[in-house]
Amino acid sequence: MNVKTIRWERDEDVLVLLDQTRLPGEVVYTKCRDIASVAEAIRRLRVRGAPAIGVAAAFGVVVGVQHSRAADFASFSREVDEAAELLAATRPTAVNLFWALDRMRRTVREHGSNTVEDIKRALLSEALAIQSEDEHTCRLIGEHGAALLRSGQTVLTHCNAGALATAGAGTALAVVYQAHNEGKRVHVYADETRPVLQGARLTSWELNRAGIGVTLICDSMAAQVMKEGRIDCVIVGADRVAANGDVANKIGTYGVAVLADAHDVPLYVAAPYSSIDLSIESGAGIPIEEREAAEVSQGPGGRTAPEEVEVYNPAFDVTPARYVSAIITERGVARPPYAESLAALSHHAWEPAVTG
Repeated sequence: MNVKTIRWERDEDVLVLLDQTRLPGEVVYTKCRDIASVAEAIRRLRVRGAPAIGVAAAFGVVVGVQHSRAADFASFSREVDEAAELLAATRPTAVNLFWALDRMRRTVREHGSNTVEDIKRALLSEALAIQSEDEHTCRLIGEHGAALLRSGQTVLTHCNAGALATAGAGTALAVVYQAHNEGKRVHVYADETRPVLQGARLTSWELNRAGIGVTLICDSMAAQVMKEGRIDCVIVGADRVAANGDVANKIGTYGVAVLADAHDVPLYVAAPYSSIDLSIESGAGIPIEEREAAEVSQGPGGRTAPEEVEVYNPAFDVTPARYVSAIITERGVARPPYAESLAALSHHAWEPAVTG
């Protein structure tokens, strides 16, 4: 895509985000000059997708302390912790958020003997490195995943795990983009992804821009298109993967996984290794974000349910590892048993891209 999701403008020292709540109708960028605006952008889905949330949070720390007047390391370190805590409270499920914030805190500790101004520069360098590494990670995920696709195949995806969800080419859609670049003919079926319609608004939008064939379907149509033999594989992203291979992803993924298993369709999960949380034994330990009722009871055209009706709106569900055929990361492809293969990837000799 020729649209950048996240960028840092050095001339203004400001974080610029593509406001994804305005897509597909408008391409609008918002400038975040303070940490409150970054937190609001993450919470309100102006920026979304686990990798993109991590990158935005890293820059959010920079924004939060760049005008700090702290006179000593201890005071400045407390300000960084406060900024990180504010950002950590925005979205509980995506582990990349916490991974990026931990890196920013570690950067402060590693520069404890430096001046406050030097630490500020180190924080910006770290945020830029996280962004650059994500771009590199997306390329590698695409390369590993494309090997699983043959020309002429069709892919079903749920939610948006493309360029809009990362700093690079995406995770699930990076596989499609790479296969396309290799000359393979690939067609995508995109679930609309209720209740916020990321598949309809975002996935179909970016695939159209990339010149890749896409067919939009309602979430409830997935079983029928599989029954009709229209789907060769499912590829989705992930917000967190437990040590046993259980996968937390956008609500509705679990249902798609069950349908894929019933129709002998392989389901692949594409995610950066930073989304794998070996500290959590199984999906039962993954916190699930619950969002406001209005996302379900109100649509683009207005209210779709009575005001007094009770609404339950979990933003994610957990797909048991038994339904996952493979997990594609920048370090390689993990297959069952995941307790062994994911742990083995932690020792993989992977080097991030060199940043300028």
